[in-house]
Amino acid sequence: MKRIDLHMHSLFSDGELLPSEIARRAQVLNHETIAITDHVDSSNLGAISKIIEAIDDINNNWDINVVPGAEITHAPAEVIDKLAKKSRKLGAEVVLVHGETLAEPVVEGTNLAAVKSSNVDILAHPGLITIEEAEIAKKNNVTLELSARKGHCLANGHVACIANEIGVDLVIDTDTHSPGDLITFQQAQKIGFGAGLTKDKVIEALVDNPKKILEKRSST
Repeated sequence: MKRIDLHMHSLFSDGELLPSEIARRAQVLNHETIAITDHVDSSNLGAISKIIEAIDDINNNWDINVVPGAEITHAPAEVIDKLAKKSRKLGAEVVLVHGETLAEPVVEGTNLAAVKSSNVDILAHPGLITIEEAEIAKKNNVTLELSARKGHCLANGHVACIANEIGVDLVIDTDTHSPGDLITFQQAQKIGFGAGLTKDKVIEALVDNPKKILEKRSST
């Protein structure tokens, strides 16, 4: 099966690769769709529009679908919804929020602000997310992420357990920053299994739920 990864970073934030190089490496690894979701706050929202022309070149010429996105990162919780709205206006088709990972000092309240926002698609690596936050995420169609990235993956088991209990959607993403971060479909499956997901839930996280996000935004 082909891979969908909705969390990747280019050199327009802290990634090492141009959008075109990310896309080419993903294409070789049999990816169907990727989203380039560079880190943003109020200072650099313009990065979204900067990559759209390159994305158009890729989509018009290569057999891979690249989607412009943004990851709202370490911003005050109070402005997350505002930044998500602005990101949409600038062309972001997938909006993530950098959740309360165990690996970084993300401000408390970020998870809650993200799941309350109708403009957010994915709460990335949400760390020790609470049942209450997961219930709000389900109500507002915010998907939770299992991460392949070192450090961020430490809470994958907890996130999977909470998601299964509440019935909130999951995706499995790489949070790619460098060439070695990209993974195959088979490697992504192992991350899901390692978090305790069943085979059916892994397929949902890798195929069904990412497609649901893309279809939701393409229809709005």
